[in-house]
Amino acid sequence: MKASKGFTLLEVLVALSILGIAVSVVFQVFSAGLRGIAASEDYVFASAKALSKMREFTESEKFSEKSSRETTDDGYTVDVKVSKVFNERTDRLQVDIVEIDLTVSWTKGIRNKSINFKTLKTVGKQI
Repeated sequence: MKASKGFTLLEVLVALSILGIAVSVVFQVFSAGLRGIAASEDYVFASAKALSKMREFTESEKFSEKSSRETTDDGYTVDVKVSKVFNERTDRLQVDIVEIDLTVSWTKGIRNKSINFKTLKTVGKQI
């Protein structure tokens, strides 16, 4: 009998099956990475909007307790609540402590997402 050179049909099919599984796993990993990048892009954009709005409030010299809601052209909703806190601790001081609570929310597909920031600022009492 003569020894054959080459691969049998079964060996080729097994090799192609293994190659197909490996390629599909690699595509799934890349797909998950792309979804993660898209999600992080949304959070970075929302954080930039929040930072901009927070700067408006923290750089202001005059504070009043208020709540506001703003919807941007690109679908982000910015909720801001400004309130005095620790009134019993600051009644004898020359300053008030103001809490700024800022929430940016948006819809991605069918899911609602949001990110929340809070900060405190001391402001001189208005006499």
